[in-house]
Amino acid sequence: MHSVLPVQYNFSLRKLNTFGLAAVAHVYLPVTHVSMLEQVRSDPVLATLPRFVLGGGSNIVLTQDFPGLVLHMVTCGIELQGHTDQTVRVRAAAGVSWHDLVQWTLDHGFGGLENLSWIPGSVGAAPIQNIGAYGVEAGSLIHSVRYFDFLSGEIVTLEGSECAFGYRDSVFKNRLRERAVILDVTFGLPVHWQPHLRYAELRQELETEAALQNVAATAAGTHVIERSVADCSATEISAAVIAIRSRKLPDPALLGNAGSFFKNPLVSGTLRDRLAALWPGLVSFPQEDGRFKLAAGWLIDQAGWKGRSIGAAGVYEKQALVLVNRGAATGAEIVHLAQAIQADIQARFGVMLEPEPLLVQAPQLQTFK
Repeated sequence: MHSVLPVQYNFSLRKLNTFGLAAVAHVYLPVTHVSMLEQVRSDPVLATLPRFVLGGGSNIVLTQDFPGLVLHMVTCGIELQGHTDQTVRVRAAAGVSWHDLVQWTLDHGFGGLENLSWIPGSVGAAPIQNIGAYGVEAGSLIHSVRYFDFLSGEIVTLEGSECAFGYRDSVFKNRLRERAVILDVTFGLPVHWQPHLRYAELRQELETEAALQNVAATAAGTHVIERSVADCSATEISAAVIAIRSRKLPDPALLGNAGSFFKNPLVSGTLRDRLAALWPGLVSFPQEDGRFKLAAGWLIDQAGWKGRSIGAAGVYEKQALVLVNRGAATGAEIVHLAQAIQADIQARFGVMLEPEPLLVQAPQLQTFK
């Protein structure tokens, strides 16, 4: 016989989203085990409610109260699954903090995730969004994903190659969006680790740190071999990423935000060349398919939005890519600001910016009995 699920009614979600937006869940359930999802599916009342799956709350904009069931994944656990000649496999539960996972791998001597340090959110959200930073995407290191299928009631395992990973995209944002609840993710980390340092900002941070260490060693009269970026460890790269992100991004505990709000747009080479002729400082990155990725933050900065506000919703003074809650903003105000920026960038550059966070509006999930 099923145990009684610990559901709560009219539950405030303000502290469970990093924007700090006020919203209430009609029904709220912290999920600690897959059996609870099975119970929800078989419950004659809960199974009929619209559902929203909540992780770390770092990539959502709550635009209204949610009139259904919020499933908050709070599962925990990280374990070594084994290894091959090429990879070490590490499995983490969906509710684990992403940064905690990165630090666990580094503490155990496994490189690979260091460029993704200090990204807020949970492990379960990583494959959905295919999070990425400084030249590395989570999808490139994901071996497999297990999820609970609300349609069939089965636990399904997808190989990484089956997840349709793209730029901030995956099968979980598309075909499986309305039926899959991610349970855990297994990563294949390289045995023969190589650093990813193609981003100039990261290389500069590491070069500065190496230079400081060399100066300190000389001042102390210590005989050491001069260090360079090539000598950096995965742990040192992680520390550099944390230092950069800490300078550029506000702490959600102090200023509500969801990190980078817009994706870097992909444009044709023709459009990129036309924009570069008009804007000589245009920041762009060539892609393998011939397109170019433009720096959304640069576009927004050039349009004069950095530091501006509409009501209590604003653009962060230190990073134009970050929208912030200056204290009492509503989800609707954040969306209004985002739409104003989109319209302006479209008019100035002919480029449409796409939000990274999920805008939680009217219930979108189907119900399965």
